[in-house]
Amino acid sequence: MEISLGKLAFDIDFHPSDNLVAAGLITGHLHLYRYSPHTVPVRLLEVHAHTESCRAARFINGGRALLTGSPDCSILAIDVETGSTIARVDNAHESAVNRLINLTESTVASGDDDGCIKVWDTRERSCCNSFNVHEDYISDITFASDAMKLLATSGDGTLSVCNLRRNTVQARSEFSEDELLSVVLMKNGRKVVCGSQTGIILLYAWGCFKDCSDRFTDLSSNSIDAMLKLDEDRIITGSENGIINLVGILPNRVIQPIAEHSEYPVECLAFSHDRKFLGSIAHDQMLKLWDLDNILPGSRNTQTNESGVIDSDDDEMDVDGNKRKNGHAVGGSNNFFADL
Repeated sequence: MEISLGKLAFDIDFHPSDNLVAAGLITGHLHLYRYSPHTVPVRLLEVHAHTESCRAARFINGGRALLTGSPDCSILAIDVETGSTIARVDNAHESAVNRLINLTESTVASGDDDGCIKVWDTRERSCCNSFNVHEDYISDITFASDAMKLLATSGDGTLSVCNLRRNTVQARSEFSEDELLSVVLMKNGRKVVCGSQTGIILLYAWGCFKDCSDRFTDLSSNSIDAMLKLDEDRIITGSENGIINLVGILPNRVIQPIAEHSEYPVECLAFSHDRKFLGSIAHDQMLKLWDLDNILPGSRNTQTNESGVIDSDDDEMDVDGNKRKNGHAVGGSNNFFADL
């Protein structure tokens, strides 16, 4: 299935239990579509969410609301049923909001263009932690829920680990000489896999974040802008050449290309709630929904475990003390969950 969005999209997210997919556009609009296997997708909502582009979109609160982030520094909460604004904070970050991620039922995290990560507690209805960890934009964030740690990649070429229990930046890698653009957890949490601007995949061993333990250079010379974990041994990558590949990790190998957006750079990849569809967006202004049974037979039987890491706060031997910065509670105007 294909949906012509009409404009460049930066992010997509699937509803956690329904056949709905949201897309954030360069115009600042948010689109919401209902899809099904045998009918044409229907647009349910078109919301002018931001004065600048809509770079991030995430369903929250069991799919009842959508959060969006923008270079206008605001974060907006929208009612999924009506499209009406629930709440907005106009100074959520001091620079462009680039990433949003769900953490728990009551917390989300956001990352900005200055390298700051904030954690928002929906029960306390405010920003509860802020980690000024990177010197350049936050390109991707993933969450190790068992260990309560955020892992982030950045345009400054480093990987960071933020410990939410201790409210500290626990570890930060050495400069990789390349922008890091995407990150996933693999091998039941024992490996952290990062995609880079030059197409190299870097692997870090859990607890040894200072330097990568392995580098996979055979994929291509095109940037790996998006990665999605299929199972503990395989990832799906989206690159600037428009190719979506199935890649094996340890052993490292390109298994096969599975989809494409002609030669247009891929921006984002996501699974539908039932893992029946792989969603992808690219610079061709198309949202494509790939039937996984067709492109990867048997893939829906695989299981993912993004949180299966050792639950320990002692794996910080490689922390550079000069780079550690404590998280701190933030109050003031960062209070936009009051009505959620």
